[in-house]
Amino acid sequence: MSEDKTKRIIAETFLDMAHMLETGRAGKKMPIAITAMGSEHGEETVYQAALAASKKGISVKVIGSSRPEAENLEVISVASEEEGHKKMEEMLCEKEAYGAVTMHYPFPIGVSTVGRVITPATGKQMYIASTTGTSSVNRVESMVKNAIYGIIAAKASGVEDPTVGILNVDGARQAEIALQKLKKNGYEIRFASSQRADGGIVMRGNDLLTASADVMVMDSLTGNVLTKVFSAYTSGGSYESLGFGYGPGIGEGFEKLVLIVSRASGAPLITGAIEFARELLEGSYQKVMAHEFAEAKKAGLEQILSECRQSKGSEAAEEVKAPPKEVVTEEILGIEIMDLEAAVSCLWAAGIYAESGMGCTGPVVLIGEHNLEKAREILAQKKFIG
Repeated sequence: MSEDKTKRIIAETFLDMAHMLETGRAGKKMPIAITAMGSEHGEETVYQAALAASKKGISVKVIGSSRPEAENLEVISVASEEEGHKKMEEMLCEKEAYGAVTMHYPFPIGVSTVGRVITPATGKQMYIASTTGTSSVNRVESMVKNAIYGIIAAKASGVEDPTVGILNVDGARQAEIALQKLKKNGYEIRFASSQRADGGIVMRGNDLLTASADVMVMDSLTGNVLTKVFSAYTSGGSYESLGFGYGPGIGEGFEKLVLIVSRASGAPLITGAIEFARELLEGSYQKVMAHEFAEAKKAGLEQILSECRQSKGSEAAEEVKAPPKEVVTEEILGIEIMDLEAAVSCLWAAGIYAESGMGCTGPVVLIGEHNLEKAREILAQKKFIG
């Protein structure tokens, strides 16, 4: 065994002991992998964040193109961003890492991320459900799922009985009806009340600033924008310095722990994202997720979601069946968020498998490379893109 590796093992052992003394939690070491390439602030920013997290007793493995001189920091060298993501996937599959933080990930439909921010009025933490990804191609169904995803993230992070509010966006009232029905059927959900005089579950902009709800439910585009604002308002928008990032991808059957940060995220936020990942692992988030889905299903979740899909405006998405699933690596930009479901359904009707997603600049349609040009032609003909 090399001298460097011996020193690293000894250092990690002492860090684990320090973590146990500080938190009272032992258990096996659960390393977090993080990809460094792609940051607008340079790889060094990611290394700084990883080092800060390691000093808090978290085992961090950085996947990047350089090797900084830093004790207690394991670095896996790669030549490109693509190679880095492949290495990250391999590490998750082989349990060399139990969670990962990265700047982009193609979550499948049914999975979206739950972010966590620090609100300026009270300094209170608030979970934003969701911030990227697509819980469903139906807007109301998506928001109902987002509420459950937010509860899972909050509980797994140590919030025992989180309050839930729905931001006043399109679909909020329908989502409220569905969630009230789920509660009436026996699913334990504690609704928040707006701080405004008329109260209610549906939250206003003021409630975002004060964190009137532990979990704030909304669509992913709105959540993505709000996370950027909460994270970067002190820097004028160029550097995301506050909070914990865009959070973990959550969805039934999705077993990998992958958390998202932005290319504009700075070191303090990236450190927060690594801490968020560690909290979820220590909180046995997979067990929490299985329990919440089981309880929701006992309360008639599937029937309620079916009713959401049958609501006005969702006929097109309901009628068209998806072609066989395939790997989607290419993005088509320029589609309005309100047209995203229809665009995906349009491609399905043409026999082309597609998924909706949320890129760095807004909504995207994800498509296989071999279908990219044909998909562009179809979407242009149907006036979804120029």
